[in-house]
Order: sequence, then structure tokens, then C-alpha cells
Amino acid sequence: MDQAKEMARLACAALADKKGEDIKVIDIAGISVMADYFIIANGTNDSQVRAMVDAVEEELHKAGHHLQQREGADGKSWILLDFGDIIVHVFDKENRLFYNLERIWRDGKEVAVDSL
Repeated sequence: MDQAKEMARLACAALADKKGEDIKVIDIAGISVMADYFIIANGTNDSQVRAMVDAVEEELHKAGHHLQQREGADGKSWILLDFGDIIVHVFDKENRLFYNLERIWRDGKEVAVDSL
């Protein structure tokens, strides 16, 4: 299994473990050089969003993957975790609807989480 796919699998499992909602994986490798996969999920409140972010960071760190950049940690309405091969976006519900990354990146290919 390639590294990016394994990282995406671990991130999705961590998000699901913290009851993340509507977890989507978008393969952007063919349309962008910034990463292979975007993972998008939302929580229902600030505490859940923070727990989801912490879980992703912990799982990927345990697997030997290092966080390159974190954006938005103060606001808690949209936190971006850049692990190089994957970028994880964790939103509150309202901001996920507002920013609608799935529409912006519709040229990417949605990947079923269970196929990772």
C-alpha cells in the first residue's frame, strides 16, 4: 500500500473514532502538486473538532508521519493539518457548508473511505 493511501486510511479511522461526520476523501494527485489526498470531515462542536484533530495528529505521529503545518488552531471552526502527502480539513458544520471544499475540488476523484 502506498504511503499516502495508508496515511489517508489512518486519518479517516481517527476521525471516525471521534465520531467525525461526513468523512470524504478526495484524490487530488492528478490535479494538484500540494498533496495526493484531501480528507474532509466535520464535528458538531468545538470540543469534538479539537478531539478529531488531536486523534489524527496522534495516530499519524504513532505511525511515523510528521505534521508539516497546522492552520486555524485558534478558531476551531476550520483546522487544516498538512502531512505532506495528505491534507486533513476538520470543520464545524456551519463552516464546512460555507467553504464547500468538495465543490471547489470537484475535479478531484472522490475515494470511498472503505477502499483505503
